[in-house]
This record gives sequence, structure tokens and C-alpha cells, in this order.
Amino acid sequence: MIRTFLATLTIAALASLGAAAEKTLQMKDLPPAVQKTVQAQLNGAEVKTISREKEAGVLQYEIETMRNGKHRDFNVDAKGTLLVVEEETSIDSIPAAAKAAILKKVGTGKLGMVETMTKGNATFYEAAYTAKGGRKHEVLVKPDGTETKD
Repeated sequence: MIRTFLATLTIAALASLGAAAEKTLQMKDLPPAVQKTVQAQLNGAEVKTISREKEAGVLQYEIETMRNGKHRDFNVDAKGTLLVVEEETSIDSIPAAAKAAILKKVGTGKLGMVETMTKGNATFYEAAYTAKGGRKHEVLVKPDGTETKD
């Protein structure tokens, strides 16, 4: 009985540590310049989560939002510069070459969410898919259908 109690107590303690490590940020936790950019980007969207991450050595904040039932996520650096915007879209609304490249990559698998990704002046199309064997993948293509890593 004591052993069960200690095991339960240990599991609860570890679970609370994990939850603390994955703390979701609130708008008030963001630097003022980041808050300003986030507010400008919301356009009536509901903020789902805000997280802080380092990507390619750059500290940035990822804001996941939902508007009219569609995902729209964006990253802002610590100075308030908008770095990337990802907007959920349909496969039929992207350029034909990008659509063909994505569908070829998906093959007999199952297509998931498709997003338009904007970085600066560049536009890409990203699609999640599940391969026939059940493994999950993503593919990123340029408007001309060329696969890229970004």
C-alpha cells in the first residue's frame, strides 16, 4: 500500500514538472513590441496558444490562432518583426503546379491540412499527410511545385 502511494505520488510530481515545462504564455507575458505585432495580426481571430521557441538561433514567439474555423499561425521575433505566417487553405486553391507536386508526394496516402506559408516576400505551400504505412509526413513546395526545405 505504501509502495502504491509512493508510486502515485512520484507520477503526480513528474506530471506536474512536465506541465510546468510546457507552460503556455499569455499576451501579457510578451514583450511590448511583440504584443503590438500580435494585436495587428489577429484581425478578429481567437488566440489558441502562444509559445516561445528558438529557431535557427532566433528567439521567436509562435501564436496559434483560429478564425472562421481555419488555422492561422504566425511567428514574431523578440523585436516584434513578423517572420512567418501559415494559413490553412484548401488544396484546390493553391497553384496547379504546387497542387500536383503535393498530390504526387502524398501518392496513395491521405492528405491532411494544407497551408499557405508566407516568409517575407516568398510564398510556399505546406501539406501534412499520412503515408500508406501510417507514418505522418509534411511536404513544402514553392508555387512552381519545386520541393524545398524552406
